[in-house]
Amino acid sequence: MDSESNLLERHNSTNDLNDAEVEVKTTASTKFGMDALGHATADAVTTTTATMRGTNRIGSGSDEVEEDIFEEVKMILRKRRGWGPEDSLSANDLGLLEYDDELGEEDDAGCPLPSTPEDTQLIEAEVWEASWKVCHYKNLPKWLQDNDFLHRGHRPPLPSFRACFKSIFRVHTETGNIWTHLLGCIAFIGVAAYFISRPSVEIQTQEKIVFGAFFIGAIVCLGFSFAFHTLSCHSVEMGRLFSKLDYCGIALLIMGSFVPWLYYGFYCHYQPKVIYLSVVCVLGVLSIVVSLWDKFSEPGLRPLRAGVFMSFGLSGVIPAVHYSIMEGWFSQMSRASLGWLILMGLLYITGALLYALRVPERWFPGKFDIWGQSHQIFHILVIAAAFVHYHGISEMAMYRVMYSECTVPIEPITF
Repeated sequence: MDSESNLLERHNSTNDLNDAEVEVKTTASTKFGMDALGHATADAVTTTTATMRGTNRIGSGSDEVEEDIFEEVKMILRKRRGWGPEDSLSANDLGLLEYDDELGEEDDAGCPLPSTPEDTQLIEAEVWEASWKVCHYKNLPKWLQDNDFLHRGHRPPLPSFRACFKSIFRVHTETGNIWTHLLGCIAFIGVAAYFISRPSVEIQTQEKIVFGAFFIGAIVCLGFSFAFHTLSCHSVEMGRLFSKLDYCGIALLIMGSFVPWLYYGFYCHYQPKVIYLSVVCVLGVLSIVVSLWDKFSEPGLRPLRAGVFMSFGLSGVIPAVHYSIMEGWFSQMSRASLGWLILMGLLYITGALLYALRVPERWFPGKFDIWGQSHQIFHILVIAAAFVHYHGISEMAMYRVMYSECTVPIEPITF
């Protein structure tokens, strides 16, 4: 009988232990918090056990039973999956852990590559957006590695449009690229709005349409460039898409710049004007087609990109020579227009060469990571060239409208 009584007592104690254990863990998880794996934390179990003891919710067993419960729960919390062979780092992972000896505090944090599973809560996304840090070039994923002469200050991948647009107010390698063309785009929108809003007595509708081609090209080019540099870190797909739009914008700017110059340069010569405008449109379309090639945006093809757009721009040398011979090299019209046209070309070519050669950061690696890099200089020269061109075609338009009367009859187009 004594044996049966002992067995019954031990069975009841075991049941009490199991019930109390479940109750402690459940209460600790729901009331005081869980760890990353969804289990009750050790502090939560300690607090819950003490609370339940104070309220006598753990059964009326002995202190020894209570201590057994507490130790049992703690042992469960200590159980974790061991580090297995499947958890070993790959060669790519080890490559991301290599640091330069000169890296500062920002590099110690590495460049986190966030993931966004469908069940990620909004609060976690907000915390990530507010806490990301710039990182070293070596820690960037392959699709974000563009200029290896810029060492520090790169944005990590930001898989959120809101985070990308908020990053324009942070200091990193793209800050200068973003703001130069954002401000340039806003400036041209203002100039275009003022020009087009002038009454017809001042500026005729025909002139507004001609200048409108240039304004559209400039605004689209600068706007696409701003969007690309802002969203390039979003994802592979978004980076590739806006890279193509960026290059298409450059082609549109070149096409739009040709329209008013050819229109006023060959103001009284219909046939060459139509021929040159048609050639420009064909070359522009070809440039856009090349820009849509997936590999066109790869870092290794930087000289090719510069060469394509420089060749497109330099194609204007032929109509410029034709125009100078037709008007006379030293006439007032030639001096007024060709000077600004030559200055514009020099600015564009200089910017393209600096972009292709990656100067000055090529000569001083790591010294122009944030400010003064070649791409920023290229952006500034593009804006300067666009305003120089605007001034030049304004002078041409003023001369043609006020002083030039066409005495040459309209020529039929013959081939």
